[in-house]
Amino acid sequence: MDKQLLIYTANALVAGSKGLLAMDESTGTCNKRFAALGILQTEEYRRDWRELIATTPGLGKYISGAILYDETIHQKKKDGTLIVNAIINDGIIPGIKVDIGAKAMAGFPGEKITEGLDGLRERLNEYYKMGARFAKWRAVIAIGNGIPTRACIEANANALARYASLCQEAGMVPVVEPEVLMDGDHDLKRCFDITEHVLLTVFDQLYRQKVLLEGMLLKPNMVIPGLQCFEQASVDEVAEATIQCLLQSVPAAVGGIAFLSGGQSGKMASAHLNAMHVWHATKIPWPLTFSFGRAIQQPAMSIWRGAESNRHEAQQALYHRVKCDDAARRGEYTAAMEQG
Repeated sequence: MDKQLLIYTANALVAGSKGLLAMDESTGTCNKRFAALGILQTEEYRRDWRELIATTPGLGKYISGAILYDETIHQKKKDGTLIVNAIINDGIIPGIKVDIGAKAMAGFPGEKITEGLDGLRERLNEYYKMGARFAKWRAVIAIGNGIPTRACIEANANALARYASLCQEAGMVPVVEPEVLMDGDHDLKRCFDITEHVLLTVFDQLYRQKVLLEGMLLKPNMVIPGLQCFEQASVDEVAEATIQCLLQSVPAAVGGIAFLSGGQSGKMASAHLNAMHVWHATKIPWPLTFSFGRAIQQPAMSIWRGAESNRHEAQQALYHRVKCDDAARRGEYTAAMEQG
C-alpha cells in the first residue's frame, strides 16, 4: 500500500471547490429512470446518456472525480474511443462502483446487506489497469419499526471496512458510503441518532481493518427527516444537525466528506451544502463537498429524453447543476442562481 499516493489522490478528489459526480447507476436503476421519461432501455441509449455526461464542455472545471459503473468503464463513444478516456482528458479522476448491490438480509425482514466482496481483489486490480483510481461501495440502512437492527448495521459496517482495506491494497482510494435512507416518517432526531450510530460503527470497523483514514473519503447522507415525516426541517436545521452529527462520529483524520443527495432535488441538495459552509465552516476539520448523482443528472435527463436534438440543452442543464454545487461548497450559492 502506497500511503502517500492514496493521500495524494484523496486530496485531489476534494481539492478546491470541486466535487464528485456519481454516474454509477446500475443497469436496472438507469433503465427505471429511462422508462419514467419514455427513453428506450437499451445499452445503446445508456451509452449515449453517459457519453453526453462525459463530454459536457467544461465539466472538469467543477468536477474532480466521476464514479462509473462497470458497463460504463468498458463502453466506447460513437467515435470508437473509450468514455473513460474522455473523462481523463477533461482532468477528471475516474472511479468505479464495485459493490454488486444491496440484497435482502437473511433473517432480518426489511433490512439489506451489500454484497460483492468475493473476487473483489482481482476486480480492483483490473479496474486500476483501466484507469480507475478510486472506488465506491454503498450500504443502505433503512429506518422503520424496529429497524435498523444492530446486526444489520454491524454486518454492513464490516463489509464496508473490508472493501476499503482491499481498495487501499490495490492503490485505490475507497469512498465509504453508509446511506441512512430518507424513506419513512422518522423525524430529524431519529435520523441524527441512527446516522451517528452507523458512522461510529463504521469507523470502529475501519480501524479494526487498518484502513488509512487520510487515504479514504466518506460519503454519508445528510441528517434529514423522513420523506413522510409530518414535520420537515428547515435548510439551516438540516445543516446544523448534519455538521453536529459528523463532528461527534467522524475522525478529523478522514481525507474528506462528500455527501450523497439521497433523493433530494438538485436545488435542495445545493442549499443544504451551502448552509453548512455559510454557518459552520470554522467547525469543519475535513474538506466537505458533494458526490451527487440524481440531483445533478435528473434535470438534464428530463430535457434529453433520448433525443440527440436535445443534447446541447441537456448538457447546459448538467453544467448548471455542477456549477451551483461548486458555489455551494464555497458558501456562495443563492436561489437567484436558479433563475432562468
